[in-house]
Amino acid sequence: MRPVAVALAVLVLCTGCSGGSGSSGSSGSDSSDDAGSESPPVTTSSAPDTTTASPSPTTPDPPPPEADAGVHPVPPAQWRRMHAAGMIRPECPVTDRHQLRVVEVNHHTFSGQVRRGALVVNRDVAASVARIFTKVFEAGFPIRRMQPIEAYGGDDDASMRADNTSAFNCRQPDQNNAAFAESPHANGRAIDINPRENPWQDPRCGLCWQPSARYAARTPGPGKILSGGAVWRAFTDAGWVWQDIDTADYQHFDTGYPSVPWVGAGDRT
Repeated sequence: MRPVAVALAVLVLCTGCSGGSGSSGSSGSDSSDDAGSESPPVTTSSAPDTTTASPSPTTPDPPPPEADAGVHPVPPAQWRRMHAAGMIRPECPVTDRHQLRVVEVNHHTFSGQVRRGALVVNRDVAASVARIFTKVFEAGFPIRRMQPIEAYGGDDDASMRADNTSAFNCRQPDQNNAAFAESPHANGRAIDINPRENPWQDPRCGLCWQPSARYAARTPGPGKILSGGAVWRAFTDAGWVWQDIDTADYQHFDTGYPSVPWVGAGDRT
């Protein structure tokens, strides 16, 4: 029985051996099966993540818009358009383009945008107008549009219907006008602002409201001029007069009637 015992001992010792040339091969097969029974580990890098996200480029906020008012001579081409519109005539007080200036200034619109506008005024009030409309801009007051009135063929009624803010205009005789020599508008020393929101009472039609009565009540509202409001203060602080007429004329400011050369008396801007 010793040979059997030896053989059994050898067999027992070999069961822990790895499969080699002298093994039966079954132990190698068992080892492979045990290793295959586990899911392979998820491979991750053990090194610390030193990647730093690049900061997103930041664009500085644009500076808030400014009024950027400027005063310029009337260009010859514009002067020709004014002639063509009938605004420059022998009976009018302005017959030389050097009597006038163009005031360009940014203004807020009713939709919250900023647009460039232009007013043609007498050269003696140009600096005052630039300062006034800078204050109007800074107050955030909306203006529908601001175009020289030759864009409407010199027709004040058409300009009002378009809610256009305008200044110089030697109007035709059939339109509302003072005597040409005395007229603030014909002399370039009057400004009408947002006519729709600030109508006037027209004596030609029994004091009907022009361009309409929709906003005649002086209740607060966008684009409306009220006594004591920002626009009223900007003009009156500069010595201008509001509604310098016997009937209601909420859109109108001028430097006095009859219109005379302006020396800035009372201009506190």
